[in-house]
Amino acid sequence: MKLLEGKTAIITGASKGIGKGIAEVFVKHGAHVAFTYLSSVEAAQAFEKELAAQGTQVKGYRSDASDFASAEKLVNDVLNDFGSVDILINNAGITKDNLLMRMSEEDFDKVLEINLKSVFNTTKAIQRTFLKQRSGSIINMSSIVGIKGNAGQSNYAASKAGMIGFTKSVALELGSRNIRCNAIAPGFIETEMTEKLDEKTVQSWRDSIPLKRGGSPEDIAHACLFLASDLSTYITGQTLSVDGGMLT
Repeated sequence: MKLLEGKTAIITGASKGIGKGIAEVFVKHGAHVAFTYLSSVEAAQAFEKELAAQGTQVKGYRSDASDFASAEKLVNDVLNDFGSVDILINNAGITKDNLLMRMSEEDFDKVLEINLKSVFNTTKAIQRTFLKQRSGSIINMSSIVGIKGNAGQSNYAASKAGMIGFTKSVALELGSRNIRCNAIAPGFIETEMTEKLDEKTVQSWRDSIPLKRGGSPEDIAHACLFLASDLSTYITGQTLSVDGGMLT
């Protein structure tokens, strides 16, 4: 059963990691996918061809979600190319970790600009389309760090906590028009980035998780699939932790 047959999704930051996993699962479930990337041009082009071979419409867009004009252009381009949009996944994000006493103002501002301001930009840009069609599912990629905090990540935690507040507010504003807005808070997810870490460190993290393993991009993608599909039509304003029990 394909849960997203005929629907179109915009996924920001999807050339690798969690975003890539979401795009792969969505295509398997019949969705047309418009995804964004910024620097990994060759990887994004190869990924576009790989997904399109599965039979749905797929296109990658080089776009900076932290810039409002770029977000507006992205939405307009996707509407012109695909005809409609049903789902928005705000996944683009970065980290610039440091203790507060060593963190620069530039690094604090940059993380909030890319992680949080981008969510405002793309959500505002798509809002009119969703209001006109009286439907839409918005999913914002937060983090358990935005719920519990983490030493050395005050900028990242602030951006992800802000995303949760934004999600709840948008859900209240747009719910009467059948537009849903939810957040997902991933825990320790094993991606290309974690492969560069010391195995002993990674294993200690796994051991601290009740399920005794790190999550995969597919674990997050399946949560997105649920929130994007008609299986969750009575769920909005929620933050779903996908963390193997870390916050239990």
